[in-house]
Amino acid sequence: MRRISMAGYVGSAIEFYDFFIYGTAAALVFPTVFFPELSHVMATTASLGTFAAAFIARPVGAAVFGHFGDRLGRKRTLVATLMLMGVATVGVGLIPSTATIGVAAPLLLITLRLMQGFAVGGEWAGSVLMSAESAPAERRGFYGMFTQLGLGTALVLSNFVFLAVHFFFGEDNPAFMQWGWRIPFLLSAVLIVAALIIRLAADETPVFAETDSTTTHQGMPLVTLLRTQGRSVLLAGGVAICAAMLVFQAGTYITHYAAEHLDYSTNMVLLANVVGGLCAVGCAAVTAILSDSRGRRRVTLCAFMLAAPWAFAVFPLVATESHVVFGVAIVVTYAFVGLCMGPLAAFLPETFAPEHRYTAAALSHTMGAVVGGALPPVLSPVLAGHFGGWGVALMMGGLAMVSLLCVAALPETRPRR
Repeated sequence: MRRISMAGYVGSAIEFYDFFIYGTAAALVFPTVFFPELSHVMATTASLGTFAAAFIARPVGAAVFGHFGDRLGRKRTLVATLMLMGVATVGVGLIPSTATIGVAAPLLLITLRLMQGFAVGGEWAGSVLMSAESAPAERRGFYGMFTQLGLGTALVLSNFVFLAVHFFFGEDNPAFMQWGWRIPFLLSAVLIVAALIIRLAADETPVFAETDSTTTHQGMPLVTLLRTQGRSVLLAGGVAICAAMLVFQAGTYITHYAAEHLDYSTNMVLLANVVGGLCAVGCAAVTAILSDSRGRRRVTLCAFMLAAPWAFAVFPLVATESHVVFGVAIVVTYAFVGLCMGPLAAFLPETFAPEHRYTAAALSHTMGAVVGGALPPVLSPVLAGHFGGWGVALMMGGLAMVSLLCVAALPETRPRR
């Protein structure tokens, strides 16, 4: 279990590091590097649009890798997602700017971002299943926690690396925009190799081995899933919206808003994200462990009952233009991200039957990521322009309420074998 947990933690941390550094770069760098001919608003919208493009590919990746994960095994599928993500991320770091190769630059950027989305569509589900399906039933929340800790670690790592690079170059240094921003992407090559070694050393889950030997595979797991547990997929997807919405709003749109509209120091904004990521890790550990004794649904419901009111309040707090209030708002937002996502590594997989569990977990988590992670950062500039900060607040609060209602509609899963 230690080896499996480490494989889940390290693989998830590095793969989501690759995914998150793109969001930071899209907020701070890409409008200038890849969309220099557009107005400030349009360049920002285009940059965040390329960020959102990955979420178009995530459902496809969830279906494809879910199919192979249910047929060929969790471990082999996770190795494939890791390698594909590594190639795409290093490729982003090597793309010449628009000033050098013209329109080909943003086209290559979008292509590689789609590859990232395709790969990450199958990562989370496989990682949590490696841990949850190997763990003792009474400690499934604890061992599933390590994938969620990896995701939180990725938040810290991505912002810390950008902070270190930006601090090294100094504020307003043109070298950062020319080539310094590429360092976090190229660093991924080393991290991917390390994660691949650890992931190859892990064993396949006993649940998959048992299911594979006793189940006659007929038809596609996706078709069987939608026919037998379609309602559960929709509800589980709704549960996954809130954490994705909070983390991607904080890491992309609010990061951009603070740096560009409030003229906050980029180093200060990134530092707030680093501290927030650490809080997310700690809070995820607390709720994941509590879910083993208090129940998945109960702990998740309590977390969302706290997060939903906060989702309405966070953007108006950021807009007060107080540095202290901004820092507190970001840190508390990430804390709620951790509270919400902690139990999900056990809660969502336990909801589904083992013969299509990879497909189900991947699809539901991806649905939540698309609705919560792709749409809000793109819609927020439009809502803020037409309705002010309260337009953004109502959108965020409404999405959090959807997750709360979906948790309430799902049954408790902790006693299940």
